[in-house]
Amino acid sequence: MATQFQNAFSDNALKNLIILLVLARPMSQAERDTSVMLAGALFALPFILFSMFGGWLADRFSKQQVMERVKTAEIGIMFFAALAFLLHSLPLQLLAILCMGTHSALFGPSKYGILPEVLPFEKLSWGNGVLELLTFLGIILGTLAGGLFASWFKETPAVSGLVLAAIAIGGWMLSRSIPKVPPANPQCSFRVNPITDLWRQLMRMRGDRDLWRANLGNTGFFFIAALVQMNLVLFAHDVLKLSETGNASLNAALAIGIGVGSVLAGYASRGKIEYRLVPAGALVMFLSTIPMGLAAITTPAFSTALVALGLGAGLFIVPITAVLQSRPAPENKGAVQGAASVLSFVGILASTGVQRLLRLVLSSGEIFWVCGAVALLVGTYVAYSRRAEFTA
Repeated sequence: MATQFQNAFSDNALKNLIILLVLARPMSQAERDTSVMLAGALFALPFILFSMFGGWLADRFSKQQVMERVKTAEIGIMFFAALAFLLHSLPLQLLAILCMGTHSALFGPSKYGILPEVLPFEKLSWGNGVLELLTFLGIILGTLAGGLFASWFKETPAVSGLVLAAIAIGGWMLSRSIPKVPPANPQCSFRVNPITDLWRQLMRMRGDRDLWRANLGNTGFFFIAALVQMNLVLFAHDVLKLSETGNASLNAALAIGIGVGSVLAGYASRGKIEYRLVPAGALVMFLSTIPMGLAAITTPAFSTALVALGLGAGLFIVPITAVLQSRPAPENKGAVQGAASVLSFVGILASTGVQRLLRLVLSSGEIFWVCGAVALLVGTYVAYSRRAEFTA
């Protein structure tokens, strides 16, 4: 779990740092919006291309071994990012985001797939709550670090890359302490075509109603999360007129809420998967976005709404993650996690285009209302599809 904390920290520090450096460049608003959208898309694209390969690695080899090897690659990626900062090259900086996205796409299936192998079922929701808490603590500190690096090392951004490389070395060391587990399916043949493999896993998931609904909910969650995060950067810069550090503090408020909501969901599950938390979390997300779109909202009020939005998101995602981990057969957990990652980042990639279109007709504040409405729709679907259980 400490390795995942470092992974979330480094992902968000690098991505937020590059976005803030983009915002500081002299360019038109259209060029700036395009660059921010491109940064999000480049981070999401590898999850679509390589998550199925990451799932195969998680099934074929020891998940601990996969995570250790991926962490080794991260060290090289961060040194490359330092070079991109030294050259002040935006294309190379965006390429570094693409490389980190690839790293995380390969890391994800093993990260989530190993939990059911080291925890008993009755502690799975609790374990996911703690994992999501550490993930979003990593997001908090990583986002803040990206803002601080952009401010502290504005003239020498390569220093930021060297600091992130040092942190990556720490992450590699942590990965070596992960419990060693045997390969779940050592005879698993290499799946050459990720498209046919994805289709096979989706058809397998459709045969399990709960697993399929969890997959849809997971995709919807990441669509909303990415849309909120992209819009938040622009709202903080254009409407609230915040500095790099102030911009990062809003992301921190959101992540604090998600972390607290995740822990609450873990404890509220009481040794089982509590589906009722999904529509409850969706309702909290919807209600919290209402004040966020108001023209006269102050920064403290907006920050409070962000914490509430994150709280609802934590309640929403923990039971969904537990379903994705517990329902597949042991020898197929990595492949299912890979397929879920592909679809979640299809949602993230879709959000970049949707955000671009919404900016043509809505203010950045009003886009938060769209996020809340999508959350309410997903929560309503879950409540309706399990209405017999909810009314019992």
